[in-house]
Amino acid sequence: MNKPLDSFLQPPSEAQALREGHRVGISRPHESAHLHVAGEAAYIDDLPELAGTLHAALGLSPIAHGRLLGLDFEALRAMPGVVDVLTAADMPGANDCGPIVHDDPILADGELRYLGQPVFAVIATSRDAARRAAGQAKRVLTVEALPPVLSHRHAHQLGQYVLPPMHLARGDAQAALAAAPHRLKGTLDVGGQEQFYLEGQISYAVPKENDGMLVHCSTQHPSEMQHVVAHVLKLQAHHVQVECRRMGGGFGGKESQSALFACVAAVAARRLKRPVKLRPDRDDDFLITGRRHCFWYEYDVGYDDEGRVLGAEITMVSRAGHSADLSGPVMTRALCHFDNAYWLPDVAMHGYSAKTNTQSNTAFRGFGGPQGAIAIENILDTIARALGKDPLDVRTLNYYGPSEGDERVMTPYGQKVEDNILQPLTAQLEVTSDYRARRKAVAEFNAASPVLKRGIAFTPVKFGISFNVAHFNQAGALVHVYNDGSILVNHGGTEMGQGLNTKVAQVVAHELGVDFERVRVTATDTQKVVNTSATAASTGSDLNGKAAQDAARQIRERLAAFAAEEAGVKSSEVRFANDKVFIGKKAPHEVPFCELVTQAYLARVQLWSDGHYATPGLHWNRETMQGKPFFYFAYGAAVSEVLVDTLTGEWRLLRADLLHDVGRSLNPAVDIGQVEGAFIQGMGWLTTEELVWHPQTGLLATHAPSTYKIPTANDCPPVLNVKLYEGDNPADTIHRSKAVGEPPLLLPFSVFFAIRDAVSAVGGHQIDPPLTAPATSESILRAIQAVQAG
Repeated sequence: MNKPLDSFLQPPSEAQALREGHRVGISRPHESAHLHVAGEAAYIDDLPELAGTLHAALGLSPIAHGRLLGLDFEALRAMPGVVDVLTAADMPGANDCGPIVHDDPILADGELRYLGQPVFAVIATSRDAARRAAGQAKRVLTVEALPPVLSHRHAHQLGQYVLPPMHLARGDAQAALAAAPHRLKGTLDVGGQEQFYLEGQISYAVPKENDGMLVHCSTQHPSEMQHVVAHVLKLQAHHVQVECRRMGGGFGGKESQSALFACVAAVAARRLKRPVKLRPDRDDDFLITGRRHCFWYEYDVGYDDEGRVLGAEITMVSRAGHSADLSGPVMTRALCHFDNAYWLPDVAMHGYSAKTNTQSNTAFRGFGGPQGAIAIENILDTIARALGKDPLDVRTLNYYGPSEGDERVMTPYGQKVEDNILQPLTAQLEVTSDYRARRKAVAEFNAASPVLKRGIAFTPVKFGISFNVAHFNQAGALVHVYNDGSILVNHGGTEMGQGLNTKVAQVVAHELGVDFERVRVTATDTQKVVNTSATAASTGSDLNGKAAQDAARQIRERLAAFAAEEAGVKSSEVRFANDKVFIGKKAPHEVPFCELVTQAYLARVQLWSDGHYATPGLHWNRETMQGKPFFYFAYGAAVSEVLVDTLTGEWRLLRADLLHDVGRSLNPAVDIGQVEGAFIQGMGWLTTEELVWHPQTGLLATHAPSTYKIPTANDCPPVLNVKLYEGDNPADTIHRSKAVGEPPLLLPFSVFFAIRDAVSAVGGHQIDPPLTAPATSESILRAIQAVQAG
């Protein structure tokens, strides 16, 4: 963090790579950075509104559970500016926007499931008029209230789930537990997290000729929006075009839950034959949409005198909300990440997606992986304290084996960990962070400080990369080379600030041997690349980069064949680099790329191509929960040191050292930014971002920035050392890079366990702190009081 920006953007090795014609592995600014800072990057609400545009707002349920008995249409229609009111009965097709189970109504139909559920939509001549009318929901709705179920633990006790329970086991956990020298039983509570994208949910629907519908939608999954809009309009997919140039953040919250807003805008636009925009304010966005799942755990673990886990059984209960949404895949990933970095010989895991009268929870960066992995980290931290050992020593003792020949390489779900680099990565960070000396210094500080306590923790990450539904692991792309040598790229991924378009442009520039500035990436559009997967599961660059590379390679091979034929040489003797084409083996003839393109065009050589990529070797049996769900694993580790005030529960992060594995980075500057951002976002989840529902009414009380606290710049530590681990990806990914979006969100486990370490110091590390996440000041104080009480 203390290095000048230039050292990240152009280190000597990268300068050399540029001279040699490389366009990947180079630190480049985000392709839209100059537009972002100038305020010129156009988001959906920045698009000029067409003549006749109307605005929609949603009327929300005032109760958490009950029946809808009536709606006073006349009172709403009489309000100034109101043009129309839509209800569930006005949906031409299926009143459903559920991504998998199809149990999620667009507008409530008879049953009211949570406080904030959209019941009707007001269409008016202005956004203000629509919002004023929609705000009259309590006055115009007649409802019958029923007792709500608000807690996932309560729902679990009732046996109330959105999906059947999941079970994943290996060996005989009960026998291993019974034979273990030591046994640990406990529970853990981990809260959810609001995505808090800077650009909220928004859709702008424009009716077109011949039943066409164009929907500008802030979404991570344009193809799904295309399908759900087509279904609700009772049209075919080819009638609906969904376009997204960029999002102001997504973090999973716009993977499935942008559907409701797209559908309402499209239905209104088709009904009224006028463009309709729907942009809820932040409070309504909070109340309507779901977020990261809260989890509650109950575990039973057996271990030996060294701290080696011998057997484990764990129950995970998530707050799914009122419908299934993506809770099934989230729980699957949580179960598959309970092992994190550790070999568990005998284990039994049980996952329950509890049905509650709250917002339907959904994808969030990490997609269940963080919720699964934090449980085993909490267990190992407790085991280390019980044995009086350094938690790092207990963690490394339980690591997966380093090689395929080691028996400790098989995950509980049947996939071999063939690329484990955690041992050398851990050793490197242990030295560069000065962990051992700092651990000793922390103990000395605490011995002399009765009120302020320091804590330090070292935590590792192993994170599987791929969608755990095999057919989602595919992508398409189009590459067009114009006859002036400029290049246009379109792919199925969406840009939400993570730098996907930058990396894809680099891949295409590298494949064609041209300057980065020749390449332009256009808006994601369902009329260009079809049947795309969501930009999620950290697969954006892996999938779309490979697809774009495939398309660019075909063009390069055509150009090489043309140049070789003209010069009377072999195609293998044609090389593309530094915006030139070198023809011939000895004393090659140089031709500017743009000149060769012009010549090829005149010779009627095809200068555009489509590309496709499907991740190889993946398979998954969701019934047995066995297979190979991940193409590879990404690794990392972090050391965090905190200072806690034991009188107030306030704390500060003093220093964090992060070492993260991204394989052979496509863009080190972008990847470092992703690691930094994920670390701070994950730290917010585990420390400050607390979700609170009113225990009787079910109102989400933390539904605005005034009550929901995301980290700010002031929460970043004064010392933040971030380094990318040097190494290749053994898997054949795009230029041997690795995904970086989600895995580093697990690095701030180190912050949570550093706080736990500081609280433990209050009792001389003799009592295990019952710290829950988020570790707010109140949670910290409760844990301190429990330790003091013994």
